[in-house]
Amino acid sequence: MLATQVRQKDSVFYFAAYPAGSLLDRVRFISRYYGEGEQIAPEEPTEEDEIAHFIERIERSEKAFQRPLSRAKVRAIKNFYETAVSQPPIPGTVLLFTAERLRFTPQGMAGTTGVLTEPDGKYLVIDGQHRLAALQFYRKERPGEAAAVHVPCVIFDGKSEDFATEMFVIINSTPTRINKSHLVDLYERVSWASDDKKFAARLVEMLYREGDSPLRYRINRLGGRSKQEKWILQAELFNEMHRWVRSEWKKIERTGTDARHAERYYRVVRDFLKASEKAWGIAWGNGSYVVTSSVTLKAMIRVCAVLSATDAEPEEGRVTRWANRLSPWADMMRDFRTEGFYQRFPAKGQVERVSRVQRELLRSAGIQAPAAAGKA
Repeated sequence: MLATQVRQKDSVFYFAAYPAGSLLDRVRFISRYYGEGEQIAPEEPTEEDEIAHFIERIERSEKAFQRPLSRAKVRAIKNFYETAVSQPPIPGTVLLFTAERLRFTPQGMAGTTGVLTEPDGKYLVIDGQHRLAALQFYRKERPGEAAAVHVPCVIFDGKSEDFATEMFVIINSTPTRINKSHLVDLYERVSWASDDKKFAARLVEMLYREGDSPLRYRINRLGGRSKQEKWILQAELFNEMHRWVRSEWKKIERTGTDARHAERYYRVVRDFLKASEKAWGIAWGNGSYVVTSSVTLKAMIRVCAVLSATDAEPEEGRVTRWANRLSPWADMMRDFRTEGFYQRFPAKGQVERVSRVQRELLRSAGIQAPAAAGKA
């Protein structure tokens, strides 16, 4: 399949014009869609396919998310396919995801156009299920006309479950779709979310809301009321907090998973960030440095998880104690200047860069990371 490779910052994805017949045979519908006396039954996701389960539950949770499945919408789109002549039937892209790593073979001098292999399994549709459902009904009634349709698609491959989930939430974060635009609210509101995710969600919510949080209103919730500059996407911060919570979940379950115990973890993160602010000095919140960028904040949260495992108590005097422990970071400010940062910390992507920054921060502060904690 011919495709164009697109690079944006650390992300690589593909654009392709998929023949309708080939595409419809390679996608799976997570929701039930209706036509004139017909229906498309949803494919049951496998037990380990968390992304598909996430989307399936959102699509089916009409009361919780105010996103009813619209038969009228599918019929209207199908009718447009039938009547569109000079206008393109599908002018907007459909977003597809596969966890498989697809092989791209460049052709030509530019190297951005080439042949992209197709996945062995089926694509998950992040955005465009209604359009493809209508196309499925259209193909049944007018197979000849449908065969001439090529669907513009953006294809994401080889990414994590968190990536696909975040993409779905971001794409569907409008008033006419999901009425909450970020992962934290989703995990807080639905009964099927796991307890460890709910616990992490509470931590992120407190980091955004509490008056003594160094991240108050600095977390991008995709439409918050504050006009302050945002430092990190809420979904990114959630992923880091959940990473930490998951690593200590057995201990958390023994001590308690309620709001009171979540607040104790919140105070640890709060004090660590306050200590970090003291350690970084003028670089904290300064646009000339990347200290409060998402990459460094994520790396610092990982350092916090390591440090708190051995030095969280006593809570009294913790900010001063940790500020002294992290004070060598001030000597690294030159390395964290915005200009040239990505050259000083080269990496294949953000995951690798966060791990690299984490290692440097641990080394500078003389904090010994357990083998598991030092991995990406």
